[in-house]
Amino acid sequence: MTVDFEECIKDSPRFRATIDEVETDVVEIEAKLDKILFDQAQRSVRQQLHNFVKDDVRKFKETKKQFDKVREDMEVSLVKNAQAPRHKPHEVEEATGTLTITRKCFRHLALDYVLQINVLQAKKKFEILDAMLSFMHAQYTFFQQGYSLLHELDPYMKKLATELDQLVIDSAVEKREMEHKHALIQQRTLLQDFSYDDSKMEFNVDAPNGVVMEGYLFKRASNAFKTWNRRWFSIQNSQLVYQKKLKDVLTVVVEDLRLCTVKPCEDIERRFCFEVVSPTKSCMLQADSEKLRQAWIQAVQASIASAYRESPDSYYIERLDRTASPSTSSIDSATDSRERNMKGETILQRVQSIPGNDQCCDCGQPDPRWASINLGILLCIECSGIHRSLGVHCSKVRSLTLDSWEPELLKLMCELGNSTMNQIYEAQCEELGLKKPTAGSSRQDKETWIKVKYVEKKFLKKLPNGEALTENERKPRRWCVKKCQRHNSTTKAPTTRRKYRHEAGSASPATLSSAATLERKFRRDSLFCPDELDSLFSYFDTGAGSGPRSPAGLSSDSGLGGSTDGSTDILVFGSVVDSVTEEECEVSEESSGEAEIEQEASDLEDLRELHPGLLIYKAAQARNLPLMAEALARGAEVNWVNDEDENKTPLIQAVMGGSLIACEFLLQNGADVNQRDIQGRAPLHHATYLGHTGQVCLFLKRGANQHAVDGDGQDPLSIAVQAANADIVTLLRLARMNEEMREAEGPFGQPGDATYLDIFREFSHMASNNPEKLNRRSLHFSQSCR
Repeated sequence: MTVDFEECIKDSPRFRATIDEVETDVVEIEAKLDKILFDQAQRSVRQQLHNFVKDDVRKFKETKKQFDKVREDMEVSLVKNAQAPRHKPHEVEEATGTLTITRKCFRHLALDYVLQINVLQAKKKFEILDAMLSFMHAQYTFFQQGYSLLHELDPYMKKLATELDQLVIDSAVEKREMEHKHALIQQRTLLQDFSYDDSKMEFNVDAPNGVVMEGYLFKRASNAFKTWNRRWFSIQNSQLVYQKKLKDVLTVVVEDLRLCTVKPCEDIERRFCFEVVSPTKSCMLQADSEKLRQAWIQAVQASIASAYRESPDSYYIERLDRTASPSTSSIDSATDSRERNMKGETILQRVQSIPGNDQCCDCGQPDPRWASINLGILLCIECSGIHRSLGVHCSKVRSLTLDSWEPELLKLMCELGNSTMNQIYEAQCEELGLKKPTAGSSRQDKETWIKVKYVEKKFLKKLPNGEALTENERKPRRWCVKKCQRHNSTTKAPTTRRKYRHEAGSASPATLSSAATLERKFRRDSLFCPDELDSLFSYFDTGAGSGPRSPAGLSSDSGLGGSTDGSTDILVFGSVVDSVTEEECEVSEESSGEAEIEQEASDLEDLRELHPGLLIYKAAQARNLPLMAEALARGAEVNWVNDEDENKTPLIQAVMGGSLIACEFLLQNGADVNQRDIQGRAPLHHATYLGHTGQVCLFLKRGANQHAVDGDGQDPLSIAVQAANADIVTLLRLARMNEEMREAEGPFGQPGDATYLDIFREFSHMASNNPEKLNRRSLHFSQSCR
């Protein structure tokens, strides 16, 4: 029996059971060899077998003792690392360091142990036969006179000698291969960190043995103490099961994956947690790293999709919608009647009403029910499985009918759509003469097309040449970004989308100059009554200041393409169509009849300085969502820093532009919510300065650090107090109070206060569906930033 190196790395129950079996075989071999030593009369045979037992087997036993000791140390390190609290970095760092050292030591020793096992198993194949052959030759010499009687054995002995020679050669080759593989793994260990990433993170829905994914996870018990135990989990036969040891009976966590959903949990003390929710219960699990958590979430989602594909049954979907009770372990799971009414077919119909969303973005199959939330497209179930295989860094897949949808994410999906994204990712498809796969195409054809489209990005148009000159070749051309128009502050809100087209010569410097913005100071009553505010603020001893505020103009997020004019040298990006959604066109009743005026395009830039990073930066500032998507497709870094503008990032520019959807789009594509500019201000600081309540709520949900101070020594709470912005102060104080309550209750307390969850839920809906109610701007920011 040969032990697999991959099983050794995973430390699976199969590996441990194989080790036990091999150890049992070794004990049996030792007993048999001892019996042969006592029974044989020939000294040569006895001595040879005695050396084999004394040297090889003893070395194997010593290595086994070391292996058992290191394995116990690793178990202890894993438990300590899992128990390390999220908000104590020094303990987390110490636990992670100890785990890294212990795991490396364990794997090095495990590799050596496996090598000795395999060498020992290989030796036993020919050592005994070689000893017996020596004995037979001695007998042949001794019984020379009985040659006639043993003559019949001569051909057999010759054949055995030939086979023995070949067996020795084969064993030597196998030994060299194992040593070579052992050296490669040792070298790989030295070149990269194996603290987390070395574990197998792939999953295969179509695995021959039916096991989609397997590995160790910590499971929170359902008893009163909420203890965490490390178990071997696996996804097989559309079920989620676990066991403690290989011989233990499988314990079924989820009987039918079609009736469950999975989501990450960020509101508990432990890191890397996710929750599997079924109609009858929920199971809290913890992985060893963020990558493993994402892999498990994707594996469960892929298994759900595979189960529906193999046996679609609308009964299960209806039952899921009726009986599945969301967990209160995260803000996203605190749903109310409005969210439940938007689930399922309502969300599906709303998103499918966007142009191009009535069919799959990649193959054209009608009625797509899956979405890539960072790309903003709809997919059929087969294409969604291919997108999952690309990784979450490329495409994040979610179901329109099975998963819960935050209002800002739903609005983001309605702002992009298949038609817009295909204009970007399939811009040169026809020019290259390639044929797009259809719904009837094979999976291999669809997979090839999707990888060429989204990974290799062969259909993208190239950015204009930076050295391109005008016709008279006097100076380089310039470029700017078309801004999505702000609404007019009238009492009547538009109910349809408006389109603006770039007119010839309209992008001249004269027409692009900014007009004076008409603002008037106002004060809006808070969403909470004074008694509620006093009861919330009494938790802190912070004084409140007052400051001038003015309404923030809300923006829409759309526009794509570039245009030029024969009479000018200006290239305008995103000038083809600007759309204003109905939700963002609505205005407050307190608005005056004055129109908000701002320039229609960004400042002019030299075409020679055009690159994807600057393009997404300008697009975020202009609230031009399709152009932001195009810049990312062209390779823009989502956290690109503009050295010429106080080290601001696209996310900070989206905050200053007032677009909640642009912020959500950047966060879905990996933007760092805590990255600061040269003044030490993160996006949360800027949103607080500007009075953008919806963005503050979004950033707090995404884990923004509200304790960070800027260059002036102010944190977001002190900024909001000085601006007397009651809503933002409420959100920040509630989030801070919730953190302190969780720290006081310890790891076994409730994941979030009910009031905290309800208020954040209310603000999320209001920021996405009724933004005019949160229309508040702090003039302090514009004055202090200059």
